[in-house]
Parts: sequence; C-alpha cells; structure tokens
Amino acid sequence: MRHLLLPRLLRRRGSGPTAHHLTLLRALSSAPSPVSSDADLRKYAGYALLLLGCGAATYYSFPFPADALHKKAVPFRYAPLPEDLHAVSNWSATHEVHARVLLQPDSLQALEDALATAHKERRKLRPLGSGLSPNGIGLSRAGMVSLALMDKVLHVDAKNKTVTVQAGIRVAELVDALREHGLTLQNFASIREQQVGGFIQVGAHGTGATLPPVDEQVISMKLVTPAKGTIELSREKDPELFYLARCGLGGLGVVAEVTLQCVERHQLVEHTFVSNADEVKKNHKKWLSENKHIKYLWIPYTDTVVVVQCNPPSKWRAPKLTSKYGKDEALQHVRSLYRESLKKYRTETESNDPEIDTLSFTELRDKLLALDPLDTEHVIKVNKAEAEYWKKSEGYRMGWSDEILGFDCGGQQWVSENCFPTGTRTKPNMKDLDYIEKLLQLIENEDIPAPAPIEQRWTANSKSPMSPASSSGEDDVFSWVGIIMYLPTSDARQRKDITEEFFSYRSLAQSIWDDYSAYEHWAKIEVPKDKDELAELQARLRRRFPVDAYNKARMELDPNKVLSNAKLEKLFPVLEPVHQAK
Repeated sequence: MRHLLLPRLLRRRGSGPTAHHLTLLRALSSAPSPVSSDADLRKYAGYALLLLGCGAATYYSFPFPADALHKKAVPFRYAPLPEDLHAVSNWSATHEVHARVLLQPDSLQALEDALATAHKERRKLRPLGSGLSPNGIGLSRAGMVSLALMDKVLHVDAKNKTVTVQAGIRVAELVDALREHGLTLQNFASIREQQVGGFIQVGAHGTGATLPPVDEQVISMKLVTPAKGTIELSREKDPELFYLARCGLGGLGVVAEVTLQCVERHQLVEHTFVSNADEVKKNHKKWLSENKHIKYLWIPYTDTVVVVQCNPPSKWRAPKLTSKYGKDEALQHVRSLYRESLKKYRTETESNDPEIDTLSFTELRDKLLALDPLDTEHVIKVNKAEAEYWKKSEGYRMGWSDEILGFDCGGQQWVSENCFPTGTRTKPNMKDLDYIEKLLQLIENEDIPAPAPIEQRWTANSKSPMSPASSSGEDDVFSWVGIIMYLPTSDARQRKDITEEFFSYRSLAQSIWDDYSAYEHWAKIEVPKDKDELAELQARLRRRFPVDAYNKARMELDPNKVLSNAKLEKLFPVLEPVHQAK
C-alpha cells in the first residue's frame, strides 16, 4: 500500500516525480515488508485487556442509577448563590464581590460595637460608602459595613454656615435638607448620589481654580476605629491625624459624623460654547482666572473643544438664556447617524423605530457606540456627531448651583482620571494644555478608538496630605483629566474586549504621567496584575504621598486590618518588622 500511495498523491497534485521522489520510491521498494512478531501481538493484546479492565472498574465504581436510561440529559448550570450571600457591585458593574457579611448599623453605638467585635475576632469590615467608585475601592468579599441607615442631619448652624451630618447621608439628600436654611455645599462632583463619608474619603472634586477638593470642606469629624474606638478630630484636636484622615480612603477608621463648611445657596449662569485648541490657548489664562467654575470637554479626532463656564448671575448682563437651536435640532445629526448605522449593522426595520426620537444624547451615544465600540472609524463618526450636537447646544442656562454643576456622564464606563499641578492662579504654566495636546496626539498616532469627551477640570490645593491635589501653596492650581471607554453592552465577550482596549488606552496615557507629576484619583486608580508594574506603582505612590505616615496610623488605629481590602493592601503594603532569632 505504501508503494501505491505516493504516486497517487503526486498525480493528484498535478506534478511529475522529481529525483527526490524517485529516490524515495526506490528506497520504499527495497524495504522489507513488515512482519508482526509474537512480541508485538502480546503487547497489543495487553493494551486491549488493560482498556477493558479500566472500563469495568469505572462502571462498577460509579454505577448509574436504575432509571438513568430514561432520564433526559440536563445542561450544566452554575449553582445558585446562597441566600445569605450579598452581591455588591459598583455603578458600572466593572467590580463586584459576593460577601456573607454586610452590616448596616443604624446608630453610632451599633457601629462602634460592630467594629469592636470585628477587631476582637480579626474579621474584615470594609466601609462601603455608596459603592459608586469606578475602581470598587470600598468593596471586600470578606465583609463590609454600610452607613446607609446613618443618614440624618444632626445640626445646622445657619449663622456660621456649617452642617453636621451622619456620614451615610447622600449628597443629594444633604443639599435638599440645606435648602430651607439657605445653604448649600461649596462645590459638587458630576453626580450627587455619593454618601458624604465616601465623598470626602476619596478626595472627590468639582471644578474651579479657586475651589479645593471636597475634603477641604471638612471642619471636624468623628472617626470610629477598631482599636481605639471613636476619635473626634479637627484642626484643633489632633490636627496631624485630622488632615491625614480627611482623605483617608476608609483605611484609618469609619467616618461616622462630619461637620462641613457650607456657603449661601446661590444661582449660577452656565455658558456653553464650542471653541478649538488655538482659541483655548489664547484665552486659557484669562478664562481660568475669571470664571468661578470652568471645564473643557475635548473631542478626540476633531478640533472641537466644548467650553463650559459657570458664574453668579451678577457677572452677566442679562444673557439670552435659550439656545439658538431647539433640543430636537441639536439631536438631529446624532439620530440620523444612528439610523444610518442601524441599516449597516442591523436591519432597515430597526432604523425606523420611533423610540429613537425619545432618546437623550447620552443614550443615543451609548447605542451608537454599542454597534461597533472598538472600530476606530466608527468611533470617529460618533465623536464628530457629538461635536455637531454641542455646536447646536451652545447657549446659556440659569439655575441653582447644585443643579447647574451636575453633568450627565453617560452609561456604564471604564474611567481613569489623574491630577497634576499646573502653576498658580496668578501664573498658570500652561502644562494643562500641553498635557492634553500630547494625549490627543498619542490617541491619533496609536489609532485608539477613544470616545468623547476627555473631560478637563481644575481645583485649588488641598491640605490633606493624601489628596492628589495636596500642596502647601495657597495659590497652587491642579488640573484633573479623565479618559473613558463606555460599556454600552451587556454582552460579556464584548465588555471583555472593551476592557482590554481601555487598559491599553490607559497604559498609553500613563506613558506621559511622570512628565507632569500626574497621579490618579483614588476612586479611579486600578491595581495592576503584573508584579513588576505593581512594585513600580507602589514606589511611585511613595514619591508623592506620605505612605509611611499613613501606614503607621493604620497600624495604630487598625492593627488587625479590619478596614482594609485587597486593593488597599496592594497600594500600601505594610512592611512587617523582621524578628531575628536570638
């Protein structure tokens, strides 16, 4: 058979025999025919008996039930979660834990008892906050404590414009409670759903070169610690620990009560207009100094910069408070792109769905990106549509500060935001715009499917040493820049692909951080899986923050690491003392 097979193969391939083939044929022809020896027969017979023996042993060791032949095959299913297991995820569902312990004390005494017990039994009890942080910094599968039931306003001092609250109250609820007293908070982040405790512990911020991050609004606080019970802290009472604990990441104690400095309730006029990089460079110093609140929304792959300025009404001379275009006109281009894209990616029928006309801009953007989120050309089209939307949304609006300063961030997303110094209010060094220019160039050079916007904001300095905006310079200004990738789909594989692309995008941005002394927002920093990258991050954090002082306070207030979780331990590993043998 071997002699006949090779010529057939040669003919099938349409080629004649070569010298090499003829040599091989002669070798095969001269080779003796194989003859099975008695040894070979005994070997294969042994294999057959071994196989039969294994089959019999398996059958009798794991017998089928009597009715097995009559049962239908059942596909594999994951075992259901036990009823006492709590599933907790952050807002974007990028981080999730399942924990058996999730305590919700309703009083200071109950919180103190819970932490004392956890300390005694060496159990974890990580302060959760509202769980909104993009990096899940408050999550722990070993155990968590939520202050959702400790959400009362304890005292309002209208004369001194201060308010004392339980730390579980949400920002939105606090603002509503302050309204009747004619007060409000100095500044706001994009959303208002955070618990006040978490709001200050991660160093949240709004925007405005003269306005510091929210931890600077803290006048005093009650910190419940596992080892030392409840500690009252203020500028007068243990000021060193007070400043360290204001932005303590939940690692020094659970903030139970906090007194905040407020301001008079006030209205703002928001002016939104579209500019470009050259115009921004010409006017940046002026805009930064003249506007109480200001932010830029950069649109990758375009020359569009959306400028949003907010000021008290007295600063404006009766502005026209309506946009030149109506809401439908502003959305027209985005809706048209979505219908065209549906025809390409889906069906003609779906493109005629009347529900499209009811969607907001951010909903339309999510649906557009969901069609092909990692195709750069598609993302560029979406970004250009967003630029058109903003051009037709230029104008003014007036309202209360807490309403005006909010921002619709869109749907679920990955986000990375960093903070870096950018000179002083009197002498801006323009590094903030230089940073953006380099970032946008990197995006285009690497063909990153970067959606819009890249949000840029500013704050004054913070005296909290663990704040990314920490500085002793009263006039110092810090810029905060956030990059994103939306997760507009529930498909697990697509979300995984977007996640991988986002971390590639983030790594690209990280390549310029050291040039600007940029450090990530504590609620958005992600812990690398690679050991070398983690070691590099730990060393980098030590160059910016008082890690030894922070860890020393942790070990004094929480020696059993009750309040810690894996993220905190990896960011700030406690170097255990080496005990030498005597």
